[in-house]
Amino acid sequence: MGMTISEKILAKASGKDKVSPGDIVMAKIETAMVHDITGPLTVNTLKKEGINKVWDNEKIVILFDHQIPADSITAAENHKLMRDFVREQNIKNFYDIREGVCHQVLPEKGHVIPGTVVVGADSHTCTHGAFGAFATGIGSTDMAAVFATGELWFKVPETLYFNITGELSPYVTSKDVILHIIGEVGFDGATYKAAQYGGGTVKNMSIASRMTMSNMAIEMGAKTGIIEPDEKTIKYIKEVIGRNNRNRSFEVIKGDEDAEYEEVFEIEVNDLEPVFACPHAVDNVKGAREVAGKPIDQVFIGSCTNGRLEDLRAAIKIIEEHGCISKDIRVVVTPASKEVMLAAMDEGIIQKFYKYGCVVTNPSCSACMGALYGILGPGEVGVATSNRNFRGREGSLDSEVYLASPITAAACAVKGELVDPRDL
Repeated sequence: MGMTISEKILAKASGKDKVSPGDIVMAKIETAMVHDITGPLTVNTLKKEGINKVWDNEKIVILFDHQIPADSITAAENHKLMRDFVREQNIKNFYDIREGVCHQVLPEKGHVIPGTVVVGADSHTCTHGAFGAFATGIGSTDMAAVFATGELWFKVPETLYFNITGELSPYVTSKDVILHIIGEVGFDGATYKAAQYGGGTVKNMSIASRMTMSNMAIEMGAKTGIIEPDEKTIKYIKEVIGRNNRNRSFEVIKGDEDAEYEEVFEIEVNDLEPVFACPHAVDNVKGAREVAGKPIDQVFIGSCTNGRLEDLRAAIKIIEEHGCISKDIRVVVTPASKEVMLAAMDEGIIQKFYKYGCVVTNPSCSACMGALYGILGPGEVGVATSNRNFRGREGSLDSEVYLASPITAAACAVKGELVDPRDL
């Protein structure tokens, strides 16, 4: 029996000809990332263990994105700790407060390579599975072991295959697809599994849309959310490698035709409608028309899930079509990276958001973390394009967050209440 793409990547990384689900392997890491929240514990663990030199100062990426600019003395202290570590270890890939969200910046800067193992001290590192890498989030102390040795142990996961077919209707996006899947599988339905997405619908998706799918694999418990690389993937990777002057070769790895999956899910999207993930769980998914009419206080458009250029384009198009946003709400827009921000400025998108009364922030995690920007007060209701709506995720424990696509979120901004974008 053949191997899945995840099994083949882990086999290669651990120097084995074949692995099977349940095997324990010690895999070599290609890229290891920490940010301003998770990095300090990693660094302090290294110091506590007396480790004075990292395994490879070119494969480590350190990035600030959660509390930027520093919003407290503690945050400033953490930033200083990490900057000192960068200088001490001569870390080659350090992105200070100016670049944006780690999961957007890593592929933009050419740090994600197909066929490799990517780890990040952040649960949404699974985003990079969109590029044919085995990408997963790990804890800060595990990351200290990676910084020291360049290796980490894994249990080879079973793979759940989602065969997604059909054509998405107008106003329906990859965000609706992944929310629908999470609603079907449940928040723990893929725990420690590799969620692999394939089928004609995925093939037709842009790289940005695929990243949204992979990003939210963790919301059903998956270890990674992986998509086999195709011509779009290869074109993107070659462009970013060239643009960033990285002399890197890569191997395109795909699963065997006779690979064995634990379960195959047939997802047909022709009749899929816009949806919301309703409070306070990502798998509490309902059709937009089921919950339409509820007044809201805020809309957040951004995050590592839906803060890319295609998302900003889709949102502003809805607002422009109707010529306004509701005067009764506030709209916070946060591009996922500096690169996205500059491209959106070149297209006039940022100016248009300002024109219609939206607040545009610097590229960061922003309201997704309930930090710095867009905190909800008690009793307030928000619509967000981010990936989690747990109680208190975006502010007060007494607030509510509905997750949606950028199109649906923009429609809600126009209407001032929950709405199906088809009904504006």
